[in-house]
Amino acid sequence: MGDRNDMDRPLGRTGLNVAPIAFGAFKIGRNQGIKYEREYALPDEEATAKLLNGLVDSGITLIDTAPAYGLSEERIGRHLAERRAEIVLSTKVGESFEDGASIHGFDGDSVRASIDRSLQRLQTDALDLVHVHSDGSDQAILDGGETVAALKAARDRGEIRFLGFSGKTVAGNLQAVHSGDFDVVMVEYHPLDASQGPVIDAAAEMGVGVLVKKGLASGRLRPSEAIPFCLDHPGVTSVVIGSLELAHVLDDLAIAKAALASD
Repeated sequence: MGDRNDMDRPLGRTGLNVAPIAFGAFKIGRNQGIKYEREYALPDEEATAKLLNGLVDSGITLIDTAPAYGLSEERIGRHLAERRAEIVLSTKVGESFEDGASIHGFDGDSVRASIDRSLQRLQTDALDLVHVHSDGSDQAILDGGETVAALKAARDRGEIRFLGFSGKTVAGNLQAVHSGDFDVVMVEYHPLDASQGPVIDAAAEMGVGVLVKKGLASGRLRPSEAIPFCLDHPGVTSVVIGSLELAHVLDDLAIAKAALASD
């Protein structure tokens, strides 16, 4: 996994190398309760298969999904199970989306059940990376202990390779980085909101990988502006971008490669 591109970057201390653009698989599975400025229709199975396989063919190495992304996990499993060795699979625990509403559960039983469902939907024996999908109560989740304990137990069983934290607050993300429990953090970071910069700094010092979410500010920023900004921070490994157009993702990958080549 992750050895096909000259521009692949190490994901912290995990030993994984991933492309500077990752694919966020929200839009292939859910179009309700969205934060994007424009509405969109879900792609059919043929279009989904073409998109996902095109991404892998083009050098995208990390695909990020979540139970909260509707049909996303099962669609990835359906169309990429035979290419499992070519991708880094990232998913989450703590939030699901049912009957048009988000449901949160950070207790041990909920986390274990979520991991089991993700393994089944993604048609894999092990998940490369599983993030805590925080609802904003970052520190309470971490202090509660059950979430992390359940993730560590799944790692000990071989169901998870690495643990991640996708928080919303600077304090919570910093706590996750300094805890030593997490291999990767996922943070919102872009020219309109660079408040997570201290988290990225701390992660780089600790050998924790950083994935940037909402790097285009949910479509409000041009990729040519936002992607170089994100990748200019040496602690950032990859920018997770979601699109239903393969050409758009490939354009973003070209922007990322050009930005890194100019450094």
